[in-house]
Amino acid sequence: MGHFPTGTAPTLRKTLSQGQQSIEALVDRYGIQNAEVRQLLINYLLRRKSDTDYTSLDQLSRQLASTFWATIEHINPQQADLTLSAEVYDQWRAEIQYWQNDKSKLRMDVAAVLLTGRGLYMDLHTWAVAEPERWARWVAPCPILPRDLKGFGKRRREIYRRMADRTRVRQALLPILVEHVESRHEYLSSLLDAARLVPLGTAFEHRGRHYTRSDSPEDRRRIKTEAGPTMRIIDQDTGKTIYLDQVEELAFWEWAAVEILLHSGIRIEDLTELTHLSIRQYQRPNGEVIALLVIAPSKGERERVIPMSPDLFHAIAQVVRRQTRNRRAIPLVSRYDPQERLWSDLMPFLFQRQRGTAHNVLAARTFAGMLRRSCNEIAQTNPPFADTKFTPHDFRRLFATDIVNGGLPIHIGAALLGHLHLQSTPGYVAVFAEDVVQHYQRFLNHRRSQRPDGEYVDVTPEEWAEFEEHFDKRKVQLGNCGRPYGSPCQHEHACLSELNQLASGLDGSQSSY
Repeated sequence: MGHFPTGTAPTLRKTLSQGQQSIEALVDRYGIQNAEVRQLLINYLLRRKSDTDYTSLDQLSRQLASTFWATIEHINPQQADLTLSAEVYDQWRAEIQYWQNDKSKLRMDVAAVLLTGRGLYMDLHTWAVAEPERWARWVAPCPILPRDLKGFGKRRREIYRRMADRTRVRQALLPILVEHVESRHEYLSSLLDAARLVPLGTAFEHRGRHYTRSDSPEDRRRIKTEAGPTMRIIDQDTGKTIYLDQVEELAFWEWAAVEILLHSGIRIEDLTELTHLSIRQYQRPNGEVIALLVIAPSKGERERVIPMSPDLFHAIAQVVRRQTRNRRAIPLVSRYDPQERLWSDLMPFLFQRQRGTAHNVLAARTFAGMLRRSCNEIAQTNPPFADTKFTPHDFRRLFATDIVNGGLPIHIGAALLGHLHLQSTPGYVAVFAEDVVQHYQRFLNHRRSQRPDGEYVDVTPEEWAEFEEHFDKRKVQLGNCGRPYGSPCQHEHACLSELNQLASGLDGSQSSY
């Protein structure tokens, strides 16, 4: 309308969203008193800025400026350099065992804080060789000794073990979740198609349930607009009003997200960043055309290409088909990245939906809420889901486990997952010890083949019946014949002579008992 100056953001949300803070602002959040140390931390973070993303830089500034130096100043206000006495260091280590805002809560990332502090000292040692005029005065003996990090590898392996257990539990429940999400979307989609065919206020039946199309003044007003009516129906069994177009839309996006995450292994941030430009094709030398999904740089700033399987291609195609229905082009929208705190350029994002007159990209927390709701619904009839929830990142671990257990080399899996370092991939993979089982089974078969053939004969039905009878009588003799623990035994009043006869019938004597 021309009321705002040139350059004003087009929406109130974009105007109010907090952008990236400067390095100085990140450090000054914690009120460091020593001006020289403050400037050192600013220079250090500026040097590290080129090789890290904003989220990691924010965490690094918090650990160095708050957890490390602000705590040191609280312990020893006179501390002027990085040379810490043994007393100050020991007191600092004791202090960081608990959260600053809640001293009753143990800190779980102590090892990460120690590694960050040690990294500061080691970086200064290295940089001082090349630029002594800038860094040499801050070189000091590192108080964080290797022995202080003892057990870090063990804790890391414990984390990997817990993640592997988590993945194995969810691997067994995954088909149930996928079937629930797929059937829910299919049902709501067919219900929406059925509701569109009936006039306002008309009752109809769909798969054994009875509904009525809502006929309110709002429905009658909206039916005359270009956008069409809001599809609202009333469930006659419960009396609840269902905003059918909205719940069907959410069911579709949940299904699409589950399918794409499961068959691509991408992060939830990568999913929300997918655009129409992410879909490419590649023609092999033999003429075969392969559909590709290009993941734009996000975490790690490394672009990667994923060949699309039929399931992945189907899900992507359904998303494109939904966005381009009625022969329209995919709207160009700007997406806010809550991690980087930046707005993107206008792009044809795939995971966008219309809210009112505006088009917005779905947020990562929206998908987390969808999965939480589905797990709660399944838990009503499937008890294991009561204590087990799925997160978007679980599908990344399930994908990694599936491809590696399926025989794909781990370095190829690392490339598909976008890991910069091959060592990162094993932490995502809950590999079952199939190779151990195969080798040991092969060893047993080989050892069995070396023994005389006469030792392995087929058991006759009479021999097997005698074998089972032996253990039935044995249970009677010992009083553990399958009864619940602590309940009366039906044989406890049997005469001793009968028990002796039963026992002696096993091998001809009672001596073995």
